[in-house]
Amino acid sequence: MAKLFFYEKRVIFADTTVWQGQIKKRKKYFFYKKMEKMNVKPADGKLGVLCVGLGAVATTFITGVLMVRKGLAKPVGSMTQYDKIRVGRGADKKYLHYGEIVPMAQLSDIVFGSWDVYPANAYESAINAEVLKEKDINPVKDELEKIVPMKAAFDHEYAKRLDGENVKKCATRWDMVEELREDIRRFKAENNCSRIVVLWAASTEIYVPYDETVHDTLEHLEKAMKADDRKHIAPSMCYAYAALAEGAPFIMGAPNTTVDIPAMWEMAEKTKLPIAGKDFKTGQTLVKSGFAPIIGTRCLGLAGWFSTNILGNRDGLVLDEPANFHTKEVSKLSTLESILVPENQPDLYTDYYHKVRINYYPPRNDNKEGWDNIDIFGWMGYPMQIKIDFLCRDSILAAPLCLDLVLLSDLAARAGRYGIQRFLSFFLKSPMHDYTKGEVPVNHLFQQYVMLKNALREMGGYEADEEID
Repeated sequence: MAKLFFYEKRVIFADTTVWQGQIKKRKKYFFYKKMEKMNVKPADGKLGVLCVGLGAVATTFITGVLMVRKGLAKPVGSMTQYDKIRVGRGADKKYLHYGEIVPMAQLSDIVFGSWDVYPANAYESAINAEVLKEKDINPVKDELEKIVPMKAAFDHEYAKRLDGENVKKCATRWDMVEELREDIRRFKAENNCSRIVVLWAASTEIYVPYDETVHDTLEHLEKAMKADDRKHIAPSMCYAYAALAEGAPFIMGAPNTTVDIPAMWEMAEKTKLPIAGKDFKTGQTLVKSGFAPIIGTRCLGLAGWFSTNILGNRDGLVLDEPANFHTKEVSKLSTLESILVPENQPDLYTDYYHKVRINYYPPRNDNKEGWDNIDIFGWMGYPMQIKIDFLCRDSILAAPLCLDLVLLSDLAARAGRYGIQRFLSFFLKSPMHDYTKGEVPVNHLFQQYVMLKNALREMGGYEADEEID
């Protein structure tokens, strides 16, 4: 089997026996190509970050950025602010921060805006979310109070547990799109932003399965929006379409179908903009994507993996609705299947049982508990168990992901990358992929990290020299 070097839009083959009929004898070889430096535009001017949703995740993200740029907090957990990667090899090897490799937007250049179904400003929402202590919010109170959410494009049928009054009165889905486009244009002009990124930090919508009569082409999608097809067009799709139409990359931080359809891929190709998704990889799935490779690498067998969560914030409330939970369930169940593959190791991974549950439990608020029971077997089939209990803070883990996804999506846009950004899979629970062509998503955390590093190297004009095998 050929090994692959993964780049965005490029796959270079190595360790192969045939190369377009030019290799006559069977032999191994490694093909390295020095990538020409890409023309990455500088991060000049202000970067507008429009958050869909101004709840626990968004306010924790925004408050943290404002505190960090005042020197009152540290951006712990953010790869773009802390991580170093190797560039060059041998005598030329060095380890650099991302901003030393590629031109990254500065935190001081970010301007925040939002939409939400509730009218509370960012300060009020941060206090109400009860994620951060008041003493860690008050130093930036004045800035937070100025972030007043615009009316949300909302359909109660997609999130029945929410009932806010700060909602647009739109006759059709197409009207939603037009009003959202106007919001983006107005925000950009009023805040003198040179670029915009739109980030979905709102609740999980009910599951919208792929329908090829609506979601297959951009033409069909637009036709459905104008016909007000509320069954197949979720409000989140209106946000994504509006963002791309206004020149803004779009990031889907929930497991919603939204941009995971060919019609949106076509829109991203048409507008030459990046899209990323789906679902922030914060607690349990982060553990799963990092721990499952241990089982696979050690060639241990898996009999079953049971995951359960208790969560009490607004996201937990929405997920208490079965139709919304199903969207999350599909996302969380997809992780193991591409890491522990039955076809690759039938003795070890055939017919293992994988179950995921989420339970709304108000006393925990944002302090989520993810508990995993893993039944494995070893030598001669003897059973063993692994228990993992992750007492995490959902928004504290999500906030740095929001920052990294925003900065890296903006970078990708300035580098001329568009369509699905596979190199951002590291940050996402259910990585986007072209399922219409049988593509298998990369869920293995350390392989995802290789993809991230190679993309940064490539954009910085260095050789993308690590392989996924």
